[in-house]
Amino acid sequence: MPLQLRSIVRAGGELELSLAEVPMPEPKADEVLVRIEAAPMNPSDLMVLFGMADMSTAKASGTADRPVVTATVPPRMLPAVAGRLGESVPVGYEGAGVVVGAGSSPAAQALLGNTVGVIGGAMYSQYCAVNVAQCLPLPEGTTAAEGASWFVNPLTSLGMIETMKREGHAALVHTAAASNLGQMLNKVCLKDGIGLANIVRKPEHETLLRELGAKFVCNSTSPTFMDDLTNALAETGATLAFDAIGGGKLAGQILMAMEAAVNRTAKQYNRYGSTVHKQVYIYGSLDRGATEFTRGFGMTWGMGGWLLFPFLQKVGAAEVERLKQRVASELKTTFASHYTREVSMVEALQLDAIAAYRKASTGEKYLVNPNKDLG
Repeated sequence: MPLQLRSIVRAGGELELSLAEVPMPEPKADEVLVRIEAAPMNPSDLMVLFGMADMSTAKASGTADRPVVTATVPPRMLPAVAGRLGESVPVGYEGAGVVVGAGSSPAAQALLGNTVGVIGGAMYSQYCAVNVAQCLPLPEGTTAAEGASWFVNPLTSLGMIETMKREGHAALVHTAAASNLGQMLNKVCLKDGIGLANIVRKPEHETLLRELGAKFVCNSTSPTFMDDLTNALAETGATLAFDAIGGGKLAGQILMAMEAAVNRTAKQYNRYGSTVHKQVYIYGSLDRGATEFTRGFGMTWGMGGWLLFPFLQKVGAAEVERLKQRVASELKTTFASHYTREVSMVEALQLDAIAAYRKASTGEKYLVNPNKDLG
């Protein structure tokens, strides 16, 4: 029977990760059976995988070919996972592989033998049955590893730009900007002629982005950060930011810099601040602490959340298909992903591997091959 990586948080607050035998999926009429050969470990996947557990408490047991990892979920975090207590859940939102079986519909039969990108929520599995609408046929000569990250990061980067256009902004700000997603966003903005102010935390990340052609890169640990950011915003005209950090003071600092940049060209003083709308969307939680900000940016501003799926539902099927086709055509260029290491599902449950990929650090992205070493 095929294997699948599963995560369960028990009522007592114990996380357990293991490999479970599951029945071979049988595709329905509009479904295909995909032998998964590559699936990335995105931050959103790690949230499901680890279930808010403190992974510094992780312990290994089981056997060499069926490892089990347990860890403790702090009591204060249990309310955040209340909806999944006692439920064994599969993990892995996106991936790629070869279609080895197909349902009776013409659309399903047409994919038989093709390498496809897929979404579905159980990609850390040897085999998955998914609807044809959840597949992207990969261009000829594209490997599963090259197509594995076809959905989350590429469509997020395009979704950010589409949101910018629809809400009447002219340019963007992005935090944690040296990530795979950040690199993609830079490539898209450079190609499409869109201003982008990048925020990073390390000198090597500044170098990485500048080598990609980024013009505006601001280091949040620099003593001149606020001046650097304000200058970048004044030159780009960016009044919309997407923040992957979430907690801390950065979102508020961005709004303050936006206000300062706008006021450089103000014709007169307004005690309520500028009338230009400034918006920060938090889309990640690299910092799970409180979001802190000091009201120094007038009254015309917004701070909220942004997620890919609500955006896709809002724009509709035709627009989503257009975006998907752009991803397919630029999969090896604009939307190319890079990985530190490819691991099997067994290797993904080794404590040293977990210690590396759980940090979700820039340049430390792992790729799971569910069929590696398993035949």
